[in-house]
Amino acid sequence: MVMAEGPDTILFPNGDKLSGHFVSATDKSMKFKTDALGEITVDWSKIKELRTSGKVAVIPKGHKIPKRVAADTIPQGTLTVENQQALLVAPPRPEQTIPLTNTTAMVDQPRFEEAVEHAPNIRHDWTGAVTVGATLVEATQNNRTFTGAINLVRAEPAEAWLSPLTRTIFDFTAAYGDLSQPHTPTVRTSIFHGDVEEDRYFDHNLFVFGRTDFDHNYSQGLALQQAYSGGIGWTAIQTADEELDLKAGVSYLQQQFQVGPDEDLIGSLFAEHFRRAFKRGLVLDQHLAFTPAWNNTGAYSALFSALATMPVSKRISASTGLIDTFLNDPPSGFQKNSFQFILGFSYLIK
Repeated sequence: MVMAEGPDTILFPNGDKLSGHFVSATDKSMKFKTDALGEITVDWSKIKELRTSGKVAVIPKGHKIPKRVAADTIPQGTLTVENQQALLVAPPRPEQTIPLTNTTAMVDQPRFEEAVEHAPNIRHDWTGAVTVGATLVEATQNNRTFTGAINLVRAEPAEAWLSPLTRTIFDFTAAYGDLSQPHTPTVRTSIFHGDVEEDRYFDHNLFVFGRTDFDHNYSQGLALQQAYSGGIGWTAIQTADEELDLKAGVSYLQQQFQVGPDEDLIGSLFAEHFRRAFKRGLVLDQHLAFTPAWNNTGAYSALFSALATMPVSKRISASTGLIDTFLNDPPSGFQKNSFQFILGFSYLIK
C-alpha cells in the first residue's frame, strides 16, 4: 500500500510552525500554500527551517534548463532548508547541500515534470492586463474622454528557469474624447496604437523578431501609419523581478495623412523594453522605440510609454502611466508631439 505524503512544514524563529504544501522558491523567498491562508510568499530571512515530505527540483543559479530535459539530470529529493542551506535527500544517491544563493529556482516535483513535458498551446500561458479609464462632464461644456489599453504576453515556456523558445506580444492603446459647447465647433481627440510581435530565441538571451505596428493620431494629422519590422534582440537582464530587452532591426513604414502627401519609408528600428517588479506588487512597465528613415531623413518618429500598476485586490490594480509619441513630419498646422496621461484600473490576466 502506498502511503500518502505528509504535509510540508515551516518553522519560524519564534517557534511557530506552519503546515501546508511547498510550491516554489527563488534564492530570496518561497511560496507556500495552506488551507487557511491560501498561497503566501515568505522571505527566507524569516524562516528558521523548511522541511518537505515530497520531492523538490533545484535549478542551480546561472542555468537555463532545456525543454524536455531528462529529469534525472536535475538535482531532486526531499528538501530541508536551514541556515540558508538547502539539503536534498534522494536515496540511494548521496545527500546534496546547496547554498540558497547558488539557486535560481526550486519547484515541487509535479510542477517541474509538467513544465518540462508541457506541450505548447496558443490558448494558454497568456499574461498581461486590461486597463480602462473614463471622464464625463455635463455642464456649459460637455466633455467625454475614454482611455483603454490591452497588454498581453505569451512566453513559451512560461517558467523563467527554462530556456526560452518563443514569445508573442500584443499591445493596443486607445484614447478618445470630445469637448462640445453650444454654437462652438466640437474639439475631438482620437488616438490608437496597436502592435503584434513574435520572438524566436536561438540562445538563452538572443532572439530574432518580426512585428507589425498600426498608429492613428487625429491630433497629429496622421490617418494611419503601418510599420513592418524585423531584426535581432538581446535580453540583457532577466531575473524574477527585472527584465530588459534591447532590439534593432529594419522597418518599412507607410504613412497616410489627413491632408498632404503620403509617405513610403524604409528605415531602422531601435527599441528597448524594461519591466521591474517592486515590493507590495508594484510593477513598472516601460517601452521606448525610435524609427529613423533612410530615404527621408526628416521623417523620423519615436514612442515612449510607461505604466505603473499597484494591486488593490487579487485581480484588480490601480494604474497610472503616460504615452508620448513624436512625429517629425506631420502636416502643416499639426504639432509634432502628442502626450497622453492615463489614470485608471487594470484587470490582471495570469
